[in-house]
Amino acid sequence: MLSILNWTVIGAALVLSAAIFGFFYAWVCSTMWGLDAADPRVAIAAMQAMNASVRNVVFAPAFFGTPIVLLLAGVLLWGQGHQASGGTFIASGLVYALGGMILTMMVNVPMNEALALQDIPSDPADAQAMWDAYSPRWQVWNQTRTVLSGVSFVIALAGVVQFARVGQASSSLLAN
Repeated sequence: MLSILNWTVIGAALVLSAAIFGFFYAWVCSTMWGLDAADPRVAIAAMQAMNASVRNVVFAPAFFGTPIVLLLAGVLLWGQGHQASGGTFIASGLVYALGGMILTMMVNVPMNEALALQDIPSDPADAQAMWDAYSPRWQVWNQTRTVLSGVSFVIALAGVVQFARVGQASSSLLAN
C-alpha cells in the first residue's frame, strides 16, 4: 500500500511530464509554424521575446522538476518492493533528463542565446536569411525533445499501469 506522499509524488511526476511534453509539442504544431509564416523580422523579435520570458516560476517546475520527481517516484516505488514500476519511473526520468532537459540546454538554449544577441536586420532578405539559418535546425531539435518527452510521459504511465496490475494481482490473491 502506498502512502499519500507516494501517490502525490507519482501524480506530480505524471503532471509535470505531461506539462513539459505539451509545452514542447505546442512549439511543434503552432508556434514555429506561425513564426515561419510571419515576416522574418517579426519572427526574430517574437522568438527573442519568448525566449527571454520563458525563464520563469511557472515553467521551471516542469522543465527542471520533471526528472527529479520521476526519479523520486521510481526510488520510492523501488524501495517499497515495486521494482518493475519503480524501474519504469527511473527510466522515464532518465529519458526526459537526457532527451528533454539536457538536449534543450545543449542545443536549443545556445541557439536561443545566440539569436538574442543578434540585431534584427532592417532588410527583409537579410532577416529571412537569419531566420532560415535558425528556424529549421531549432525545429529539428525541438521535435526530437518533444518526441523524447512524450516517450518519457508514456513510460511513466506504464509505471502506473505496472503498479496497478501488481496491486490487482495482490488483491486477487488475498481474496482467494
